[in-house]
Amino acid sequence: MKRTSIAHWTGNAKEGKGHLTTQSEILNKTNYSFKTRFTGEEKGTNPEELLAAAHAGCFTMAVGFALTEKGINPASLDTEATIIMEDFSIKSVHLSIRGSVSGISSTEFEAITKGAEQNCLISKVLNIPISSAAKLV
Repeated sequence: MKRTSIAHWTGNAKEGKGHLTTQSEILNKTNYSFKTRFTGEEKGTNPEELLAAAHAGCFTMAVGFALTEKGINPASLDTEATIIMEDFSIKSVHLSIRGSVSGISSTEFEAITKGAEQNCLISKVLNIPISSAAKLV
Protein backbone atom coordinates (compact mmCIF):
# COMPACT_ATOMS: atom_id res chain seq x y z
CA MET A 1 0.00 0.00 0.00
CA LYS A 2 1.20 3.50 -0.79
CA ARG A 3 -0.28 6.82 0.24
CA THR A 4 0.79 10.09 -1.35
CA SER A 5 0.41 13.82 -0.89
CA ILE A 6 1.71 16.71 -2.94
CA ALA A 7 2.98 20.00 -1.50
CA HIS A 8 3.38 23.03 -3.75
CA TRP A 9 5.12 26.24 -2.61
CA THR A 10 5.96 29.60 -4.17
CA GLY A 11 7.83 32.52 -2.63
CA ASN A 12 9.97 32.95 0.44
CA ALA A 13 9.40 31.35 3.84
CA LYS A 14 7.42 34.18 5.48
CA GLU A 15 5.53 35.71 2.55
CA GLY A 16 5.23 32.65 0.32
CA LYS A 17 2.24 30.38 0.03
CA GLY A 18 1.56 26.83 -0.83
CA HIS A 19 -1.12 24.23 -1.16
CA LEU A 20 -1.45 20.58 -0.26
CA THR A 21 -3.28 17.86 -2.15
CA THR A 22 -3.76 14.34 -0.85
CA GLN A 23 -4.16 11.19 -2.89
CA SER A 24 -7.83 10.93 -1.88
CA GLU A 25 -8.25 14.64 -2.70
CA ILE A 26 -9.95 15.24 0.64
CA LEU A 27 -7.33 17.97 0.74
CA ASN A 28 -7.33 19.52 -2.71
CA LYS A 29 -5.06 22.54 -3.09
CA THR A 30 -5.58 23.33 0.61
CA ASN A 31 -3.82 26.54 1.61
CA TYR A 32 -0.80 26.50 3.90
CA SER A 33 1.69 29.26 4.68
CA PHE A 34 3.76 30.87 7.42
CA LYS A 35 0.62 32.68 8.55
CA THR A 36 -1.53 29.52 8.70
CA ARG A 37 1.25 27.78 10.58
CA PHE A 38 2.39 30.40 13.09
CA THR A 39 0.02 33.38 13.28
CA GLY A 40 -3.48 32.17 12.39
CA GLU A 41 -4.01 35.25 10.22
CA GLU A 42 -5.10 33.21 7.20
CA LYS A 43 -7.47 30.31 6.76
CA GLY A 44 -5.61 27.12 5.93
CA THR A 45 -3.76 24.25 7.52
CA ASN A 46 -0.24 23.49 8.70
CA PRO A 47 1.98 20.43 9.10
CA GLU A 48 1.49 20.20 12.88
CA GLU A 49 -2.30 20.30 12.59
CA LEU A 50 -2.15 17.57 9.95
CA LEU A 51 0.13 15.48 12.16
CA ALA A 52 -2.30 15.91 15.07
CA ALA A 53 -5.22 14.84 12.86
CA ALA A 54 -3.31 11.80 11.58
CA HIS A 55 -2.30 10.79 15.10
CA ALA A 56 -5.81 11.25 16.51
CA GLY A 57 -7.28 9.16 13.71
CA CYS A 58 -4.67 6.40 13.94
CA PHE A 59 -4.91 6.18 17.73
CA THR A 60 -8.72 6.15 17.73
CA MET A 61 -8.78 3.37 15.14
CA ALA A 62 -6.23 1.38 17.17
CA VAL A 63 -8.45 1.66 20.25
CA GLY A 64 -11.45 0.60 18.15
CA PHE A 65 -9.57 -2.41 16.77
CA ALA A 66 -8.47 -3.46 20.28
CA LEU A 67 -12.04 -3.21 21.58
CA THR A 68 -13.33 -5.22 18.60
CA GLU A 69 -10.78 -7.96 19.31
CA LYS A 70 -12.31 -8.23 22.80
CA GLY A 71 -15.81 -8.52 21.28
CA ILE A 72 -16.78 -5.00 22.36
CA ASN A 73 -18.37 -2.50 19.96
CA PRO A 74 -17.95 1.10 21.10
CA ALA A 75 -20.89 3.44 20.59
CA SER A 76 -18.41 6.27 19.99
CA LEU A 77 -14.77 7.22 20.47
CA ASP A 78 -13.56 10.84 20.30
CA THR A 79 -9.89 11.80 20.50
CA GLU A 80 -8.19 15.17 20.68
CA ALA A 81 -4.48 15.13 19.81
CA THR A 82 -2.43 18.05 21.11
CA ILE A 83 0.98 18.70 19.56
CA ILE A 84 3.35 20.63 21.85
CA MET A 85 5.91 22.79 20.02
CA GLU A 86 8.80 24.74 21.49
CA ASP A 87 11.62 26.50 19.65
CA PHE A 88 10.46 25.21 16.25
CA SER A 89 10.56 21.63 17.49
CA ILE A 90 7.74 19.19 18.23
CA LYS A 91 8.34 18.13 21.83
CA SER A 92 5.41 15.84 22.58
CA VAL A 93 1.89 14.68 21.73
CA HIS A 94 -0.96 14.20 24.18
CA LEU A 95 -3.97 12.11 23.16
CA SER A 96 -7.19 12.58 25.10
CA ILE A 97 -9.91 10.04 24.30
CA ARG A 98 -13.52 9.89 25.45
CA GLY A 99 -15.34 6.66 24.81
CA SER A 100 -18.94 5.62 25.05
CA VAL A 101 -18.32 1.90 25.53
CA SER A 102 -20.53 -0.65 27.30
CA GLY A 103 -19.21 -3.85 28.84
CA ILE A 104 -15.81 -2.59 29.91
CA SER A 105 -14.42 -0.98 33.07
CA SER A 106 -12.52 2.30 33.16
CA THR A 107 -9.36 0.39 34.09
CA GLU A 108 -9.71 -1.92 31.06
CA PHE A 109 -10.41 1.05 28.77
CA GLU A 110 -7.33 2.87 30.05
CA ALA A 111 -5.17 -0.23 29.51
CA ILE A 112 -6.40 -0.52 25.91
CA THR A 113 -5.71 3.15 25.26
CA LYS A 114 -2.18 2.87 26.71
CA GLY A 115 -1.50 0.02 24.30
CA ALA A 116 -2.83 2.05 21.37
CA GLU A 117 -0.81 5.08 22.53
CA GLN A 118 2.41 3.15 21.93
CA ASN A 119 1.36 0.89 19.07
CA CYS A 120 -0.64 2.89 16.54
CA LEU A 121 1.38 3.39 13.36
CA ILE A 122 1.80 7.15 13.82
CA SER A 123 3.04 6.69 17.42
CA LYS A 124 5.59 4.18 16.21
CA VAL A 125 7.23 6.64 13.78
CA LEU A 126 7.41 9.56 16.22
CA ASN A 127 10.55 9.88 18.32
CA ILE A 128 8.97 12.09 20.99
CA PRO A 129 7.10 11.52 24.25
CA ILE A 130 3.48 10.47 23.74
CA SER A 131 0.93 10.46 26.55
CA SER A 132 -2.76 9.74 26.76
CA ALA A 133 -5.75 10.08 29.02
CA ALA A 134 -8.92 8.01 28.73
CA LYS A 135 -12.41 8.67 29.97
CA LEU A 136 -15.50 6.50 29.63
CA VAL A 137 -18.71 8.50 29.23
